Amino acid sequence: MGTGRRALITAAITVVCAVTVLAAPGTAFASPAPTPTSTPSATPSTTASPTPVTNKDLEAVREKLDALYHDASVATDAYNAAEEQTQKQSAEIVELAKKIVKGREKLDELKDRAGAAARSQYRTGGLPDEAQLLLSDNPQAFLDGTGRILQGQRATKGLIAELTRTQQDLKQYTADASAQWQQLEKNRQAKAAAKKKVTTQIAAAEKLESQLEKQEKERLAKLEQQAALKAQTAWLDSGALKDAGGKTSAEGKAAVAYATAQLGKPYEWGAEGPSTYDCSGLTSQAWASAGDPIPRTSQEQWKQLPHVAVKDMRPGDLIIYFDDASHVAMYIGDGAIIHAPRPGRTVTVAGAGSMPILGVVRPDA
Repeated sequence: MGTGRRALITAAITVVCAVTVLAAPGTAFASPAPTPTSTPSATPSTTASPTPVTNKDLEAVREKLDALYHDASVATDAYNAAEEQTQKQSAEIVELAKKIVKGREKLDELKDRAGAAARSQYRTGGLPDEAQLLLSDNPQAFLDGTGRILQGQRATKGLIAELTRTQQDLKQYTADASAQWQQLEKNRQAKAAAKKKVTTQIAAAEKLESQLEKQEKERLAKLEQQAALKAQTAWLDSGALKDAGGKTSAEGKAAVAYATAQLGKPYEWGAEGPSTYDCSGLTSQAWASAGDPIPRTSQEQWKQLPHVAVKDMRPGDLIIYFDDASHVAMYIGDGAIIHAPRPGRTVTVAGAGSMPILGVVRPDA
């Protein structure tokens, strides 16, 4: 591996930094290694010996990949949230449309009834019922008619009130539908922006990885494993699981069984099975299969589900990672999790402490 290869790796990291900053303003990254300056071409007698890509170089690559895939995970959560909200609003718009159609049909019916009453009055010469009764010389007919007049007055008032309510309902349904359409358009824009960010981050990560030779990728994988093992060991040594051992619920066992059955399936952002999953797609589907639906995204799972202490967690509970709740995994016991890690990986078993833990939630608390 010559100096040119090492320079290529360093330059690739620098380019990825620039691409990421442009794609996601405000995101912080580790400072890139300095770009090497050009040197005069060496003569055959002074050609430098090959300089291998060091572990320090690969560690910089690993950190950069972690940052890129983390940002992709955050954007994926935003996309999933917008998608879920879009589906909800679409359903609400459909229901509002049905109400508007029924309201218009009812309004037409009420107008027909009001028109029938007006036509009836026209046939009686335009005299109100009270006047016709006063002109009657039949006492019994007068008494019977009085009752009918009172009923008719109540019916007329009821008809007018119902017609007014129906008109008001139609107006409100129309306003609600308009507001939902506006919000739907905003969510579509949010989805498009999140999708662009996801694909940009993943493409940058894949480009960076493509600069590595096979042996370097193998060394990088070992560095990742070592980092995860170091974090897991430190977590276990902290005594986090010292008092753990809560009894798993029937729903929790069912959720774990579902997640276990997905081992080896590829990660795909925005996916929730059955062939591919992202992290929250896996956990949400696992609990849905257990008969206890939960929010779609890791951030909403953190916000909405009951929190439990790490020392009290039991299999089936969900561990939320990173300060922004951008990753989630299912705890399966003995300090292990099942999760969908990131693009290019599959659903796998890992150490529960291999990533920074934000907290634990329990769907069936």
